[in-house]
Amino acid sequence: MLDSDIIDTALRAATRPVLLDTQENLQAAARVWASAPVLGVDTEFLRERTYRAALGLVQVSDGISAWLVDTVTLGNLDPLKEFFTHAKCLKVVHSAAEDLEVLWNNLGAIPSPLVDTQIACALLGQSLQMSYHNMVKWLTGVEVDKEQTRSNWIRRPLKPEQLHYAATDVVFLPAIFARLQHDLDQLNRWQWLEEDVNRMVEKGCQLPDIDRAYLRIQGSSFLDRSALHVLQALAAWREKIAIEKDSARGFILQDSILMQIAIKQPGSIADLAGINEFHPKALARYAEALLEIVRDNKEKTHYIEQAVPLSKQQGTVVKLMREEVDAQALRLGLDPSVLASRKQLEALLRANLSGQAPPGQLMGWRKAAITDTLLELASSG
Repeated sequence: MLDSDIIDTALRAATRPVLLDTQENLQAAARVWASAPVLGVDTEFLRERTYRAALGLVQVSDGISAWLVDTVTLGNLDPLKEFFTHAKCLKVVHSAAEDLEVLWNNLGAIPSPLVDTQIACALLGQSLQMSYHNMVKWLTGVEVDKEQTRSNWIRRPLKPEQLHYAATDVVFLPAIFARLQHDLDQLNRWQWLEEDVNRMVEKGCQLPDIDRAYLRIQGSSFLDRSALHVLQALAAWREKIAIEKDSARGFILQDSILMQIAIKQPGSIADLAGINEFHPKALARYAEALLEIVRDNKEKTHYIEQAVPLSKQQGTVVKLMREEVDAQALRLGLDPSVLASRKQLEALLRANLSGQAPPGQLMGWRKAAITDTLLELASSG
């Protein structure tokens, strides 16, 4: 449990956050941040009908004060971007993957150097998906209000309760980081945290691979080669349109419609019109492009990546791998999913069968901890 004085100071900071909505205020705050060794960082955003989440706030705290950067009102965010890359200040974020994606897409910058307290908690035996609210309760005993979680962070002006919620989401991070760092050092797991965070950061900066977008669509593993090629082209086309329009994929065309087109391979507008749930406006807007995609891809039958279901024998091997993960996690005092998820186990087995290297998520510290043993099981199966 954190010291009560530290907890009280953080709670007071959350009741009087400093809203940064002018260039002068942002620049002044950035000068303060430049001299801080550790700062907590969080974001609030809105993701509904858009391809990319819209950034509403960036919160920063040293545990004594809380600053809320109004990214909607401010035009120039260069001081914030400079702070993110300030090498002498460690930025502490909880469950950072989505925050990194949002910041990269909106600002072209992400916090560095970086620590993720959700990963740190997982390496100390907590759930891999431990929420900020549960972490705060675990380490401070404070129940964080969650009522504003689904607020509209783009609409202005922001309500006082939104500002308080946003500040509370960041004020505990510096002190919690110090506690987690101490505990990880005691277990010699600090390097584990650095590896996992670096891997997450690399992934957060990657552009989406539109040519593999079709693999996310449920049912693609059961298609024949011709239908799969059509689906791949359809999904890539939709991805491009969604990016151009900054629209959610489902508002361009739903997955179920893409699947029906891939399977039925319509040759006319009338055929397209017979597809279930195809809205007339979408039909009028996209019919010619969709028919062209079908014509250009339906004759293709060469190999294409496909997540084919595992055979019964392969499923047995994955079960044995899962049991080994559970046993090793128990020995290490970890949530099994921290070592390897079922999806990663299947990917490892597929990679081994095709002579490829193990997935990157299972390398690093996990190689000695579990992956070498899993590879032996995969090869024996």
